[in-house]
Amino acid sequence: MPLKFDDLSKVATEILNDDFQVSGHNIKTKQKTNWDGAAVTTQVDLFDKQCATPAKITLKIPAPLGCSHVSVDKLEVDKAGKFKMEASAKTQVPGLKVEGKSDLLSLSKIMAGCTYTGLKDAQIKLECQALDPREFVAEATYAKDQLTYGAKFNSAVLKGSALPDFGVRFLSAPYFCSLTAKESLSSLNAAACYTVNSDVKVAATYQHHIKTGAGGLVLGLLYRDLYKIKVVSQDQSVHVSAKHHVAKGFSLLSGAKYCFKNDDFSYGLQLAIE
Repeated sequence: MPLKFDDLSKVATEILNDDFQVSGHNIKTKQKTNWDGAAVTTQVDLFDKQCATPAKITLKIPAPLGCSHVSVDKLEVDKAGKFKMEASAKTQVPGLKVEGKSDLLSLSKIMAGCTYTGLKDAQIKLECQALDPREFVAEATYAKDQLTYGAKFNSAVLKGSALPDFGVRFLSAPYFCSLTAKESLSSLNAAACYTVNSDVKVAATYQHHIKTGAGGLVLGLLYRDLYKIKVVSQDQSVHVSAKHHVAKGFSLLSGAKYCFKNDDFSYGLQLAIE
């Protein structure tokens, strides 16, 4: 399956980044409807003193008004009153999909783009400002056997003020690793994951800035897709997370974080209903 450039390291980063509720308390619900396959997701932040209605509501409509060629992928309003809309449409060209994004407020922030998957094992994406196509971001990925190669660049590359981002990943169970070079090749990002057995996975990422010499290491472990622990070298913190499926469609996600650098402790809880 074709990948986005930013997903080259996802096998490892989803273990290290996803499902860590280490601060705040919220309730998240998802309700599927019979209206053209629409689904509504609501997240309410509890005990938020800065907002009287601390909620984020997201609507997804795969076939608005019965039109299967168009999809409202995201229509969202958050607790700050900010909107976000993402839509896509199929075209007559096989493998070509056009996309659009907007904050529903400013015309200058409307983004237009397209994704092409008509070439075997490849994906090409282009996104630009609708009112100024000269400001764009383009990327391409190609998979060959266990390897996937990728490149990403923006308008600064054509002006000669930057270099493209490059990346490669290797996936052959139980091994995974990836390497990306960003910020004009001045930032190297390595990720790795190893599946020990059906219950245990370990993952690690390392980021190194060539100019400053600074680096950051993150180590993590996943047990039975329910329990996680990770250690972050940059702020000398330890994160733990646990997910409990109370019943079908009803789960609890809890976590905690302790930072040795500044002796700071936080915890969080999320109730999810689908």
